[in-house]
Amino acid sequence: MTGADIQFYLAIFFRRTPYIAVIFFTAVALSIVAALLMPRVYRSTAKILVEAPVIPADMVKPTVPTSSLDQLLIVQQQITTRANLVELAKQLELYREKALPPTDDIVKDMRSRLVFDQQLLGLGAAAVFSVAFEADTPTLAAKGANQLASLILLTNQRQRTGRAGDTLEFFDAEVTRLGNELNSAESELLKFKTEKRSSLPESLGFRRQQQENQQLRLTSLEREAADLRTRRSVLVDTFAATGQTTTGVVAPKQQVLADLNKALADQLAIFSETSPNIIRLRARIASLQAEAAPLGGPNVDRVTGIGPRSGIELQLADIDKRLRGIEAERSKISDEITLITQSIDATPATETALNSLERERAHIQTQYDAAIARRADASLGEQVETRSNGGRLTLLEEATPPETPLKPKRRLIVAFGAAAGIALSVLFVALLEFLNRTIRRPKELATLLQSQPLAVIPYIERSQDAGLLRRGIKSAFSGLKFG
Repeated sequence: MTGADIQFYLAIFFRRTPYIAVIFFTAVALSIVAALLMPRVYRSTAKILVEAPVIPADMVKPTVPTSSLDQLLIVQQQITTRANLVELAKQLELYREKALPPTDDIVKDMRSRLVFDQQLLGLGAAAVFSVAFEADTPTLAAKGANQLASLILLTNQRQRTGRAGDTLEFFDAEVTRLGNELNSAESELLKFKTEKRSSLPESLGFRRQQQENQQLRLTSLEREAADLRTRRSVLVDTFAATGQTTTGVVAPKQQVLADLNKALADQLAIFSETSPNIIRLRARIASLQAEAAPLGGPNVDRVTGIGPRSGIELQLADIDKRLRGIEAERSKISDEITLITQSIDATPATETALNSLERERAHIQTQYDAAIARRADASLGEQVETRSNGGRLTLLEEATPPETPLKPKRRLIVAFGAAAGIALSVLFVALLEFLNRTIRRPKELATLLQSQPLAVIPYIERSQDAGLLRRGIKSAFSGLKFG
């Protein structure tokens, strides 16, 4: 670009100065009017401090698992619901001097007035939460911000203490329920043990030892009975053969008969009555008794072979009495063995049922102990929340009436209007020059003729034309001023 081009553009600028001035001052005037007509908006801010728990969580388990900051965000969502915003507008009397708008418009307007912000003070440390409210007057803005802060603090405290109380109440009910179930299980277990006391597994070893002792006792009684029966047979046979007891000299046949009776008694302790050995011994004894019968004498009884001897009768009576006692005791012991055997056989089923009852009781006991521990934690948590020793919210700074409005930014609006005026005027001048096809420079004439002219004579303006132009500009400014 040459010096001639610069002079040309400067000449165009000075020639179009009236247009630039008109557009610029018009834009500035409009921006000033707009700034003055826009309503003032004041913003007041209240600050809430989100404190860390006073008592560490590893010492007392909190009943409210969410952090205070998360609780604050939850409360923020709760207070910005439709019903709460309408109620807040009524409390602040925002539309007292106006016609009450529709509910949707009220909710939209209230949400546009609220501003929430948070600032973390450090990792794991406290945080500051700001609540701002915008209104037409400073007093109303401060009142709205303080009302919001109080609502947040009250809602948060109510929720934390309420949740802690609900947790404690739940575990109280759980402990009561499990206690009743535990008492019922213990009563059922005690009733079962009482009914099945004869077949309980803890006494199985004792009953088996008792069964073994009774078996040994029964074997001993059978041997004693066999010995008594042998003795009785010997007494009877000896007296029948000799008329004397076994205290005297015994004949060879009587001695053989006595030995056979003793052998029979020993065999009976081992074999049954149908055993071939028992049958042979009884046949042999019967044969010897038949051979010894003619030697008995006139004083021998035909049935028993015993004469009217008082000594032998007393001995036989004692033996018979003892045999009857042994038989009664054997019957009693057999019944006891039968009962013990039945209880031993019933022990596995009893043990299975008992284990089921004990498992159920142990399961309920475990739940009961856990509920007791959790109730203790819930009680401590409730005390922590009630005394505000956990994570809590406190009002750090109340909202005060602002001294200057937040909106509108009048200087910024005027500056923007001035910049817009300059831009519009430049665009307007550029558009005029673009549409102007008049030849104003020799260069343009050479371009049009496509050859270099010998000389160029510029347009000489008449004095009448200059006067008309000045009068036109003066009329335009007068119309802008008084119009």
